Amino acid sequence: MKCLLKEFHQSEDGAVTVDWMLLTAALLTLGIVVGYAVSDGAETMAQNTGNELATADIPEVSFQ
Repeated sequence: MKCLLKEFHQSEDGAVTVDWMLLTAALLTLGIVVGYAVSDGAETMAQNTGNELATADIPEVSFQ
C-alpha cells in the first residue's frame, strides 16, 4: 500500500490534464468577457441599421 501511494504521488500524468483544463477555462472566460464588452455596441449598431432601413426611400423598379 505504501508503494502504491508513493507511485501515485510521483506520477505526473494528471498535471497535463490540469494545465489544459486551466487554459480552456481561461480562454472560455476571455471569450465571455469579450462578448459582453462587444454586445452593447453591436446591439446599438443593429438598432441604427434597422432604423435607417425602415426610413429609407426605395424607388420602385419595374422590368418590362
